[in-house]
Amino acid sequence: MSSTDVDRRPDPARYDRWAPRVRWRLLPWWARVLVVYAASRLVTTVFVMLLAREQGANPWTAARPGYFEYANIWDARWYQIIAATGYPTELPLTDGGQVGENAWAFLPVYPGIVRVFTTIGVPWDVASVLIALAAGLGAALVFHRLMSRFLEPDQAMFAVALFCVAPVAPIMQFGYAESLGFLWLAVALLLLVDRRYGWLVPVLAIWAFTRPGALAFALTLGLHWIVRWSTRGRDPFPVRERVVVASVAVFAGIAGLAWPGIAWAATGSLTAYTDTELAWRSAYIGYVELVPLTPWFQSGEWWLGQPMGTIVPIALVVAFGAALASPWAKRLGVDIRLWLASYALYVFAVFFPQSSTFRILAPLFPIAGALAVPRSPWWRGGLVAVFLALQVGWLLICWGIDGVDWTPP
Repeated sequence: MSSTDVDRRPDPARYDRWAPRVRWRLLPWWARVLVVYAASRLVTTVFVMLLAREQGANPWTAARPGYFEYANIWDARWYQIIAATGYPTELPLTDGGQVGENAWAFLPVYPGIVRVFTTIGVPWDVASVLIALAAGLGAALVFHRLMSRFLEPDQAMFAVALFCVAPVAPIMQFGYAESLGFLWLAVALLLLVDRRYGWLVPVLAIWAFTRPGALAFALTLGLHWIVRWSTRGRDPFPVRERVVVASVAVFAGIAGLAWPGIAWAATGSLTAYTDTELAWRSAYIGYVELVPLTPWFQSGEWWLGQPMGTIVPIALVVAFGAALASPWAKRLGVDIRLWLASYALYVFAVFFPQSSTFRILAPLFPIAGALAVPRSPWWRGGLVAVFLALQVGWLLICWGIDGVDWTPP
């Protein structure tokens, strides 16, 4: 072979630059997150459209609705009502004199943002979905930064992938406020982990009027204060930071109670907000008082009877505690696990498990970082497949309207 022939051979390094795996690694982190998010949303859109093709006429749409129309059924219409008419000053009452379902159960930030776009001519159904999609992308980007504080690059990216294909991930492209809630939560956790406490104030102020969760974050901050105090010998906790963390924790608690206070001021009923929330569980157990730490047992008895109605909630608590104590979860650091424990306790204390359970549990998404720790291709591929299958199951059970469901997803 002549020297000329040797010179004409392709450069392996130059050729490998264009191999898919190499091109993927050459992308900046934010571009990889964008690709993962876009691909996952495309897959979910296919699932949704296949379901919409089989959808019959229902209270919200005609048969075989288009995507944007189908993405704005169930509670999505409450947000549209809020944007159009605001909140009632007189609570609607049932024939029995109890407070009925009404707009006070839904917070104002999301419909307020959507309304801004409708005033410039964007149809509600389109604007609501596009805002949810954009907020979901923002949440994925911030979640990657959060996971990068604890995991290797490939693990952090896989955690994002799990977030994007989670069983309730379709909610990030429906007319619901969950995406915005995920975004504020991810930002708040990143600020907490980085100990940028002062910036939590505006984030918590917005989050408290987007989705419930600020009260749980107040508990997280309180526990964070205790942990830092108890470890101050090896991790200094200056007086200034003690005051700031405590102050922000109090602010989070006040922010979490602000909406019930506003409902009280607007309607004249101290229990306007809680009575409104209780209306949604009346289809199961009738109108009852809210007694903390009892709803899961009430739901267990309704769904399973006794003794399983008591055994199953206790078993779930034990299993969740074991998961938080696992080596994989410990990779996420103390603060993430404090949030997971705080929010789980919040849900366990006040939420009645029913058709919305999976969506309500979605703010536990940081636990995806624990599932991203193993690097086995079989584990990762299998987990994505399972999540996508569960996504289809969630759509079939919770989103499609079959004439039997009477409560929203």
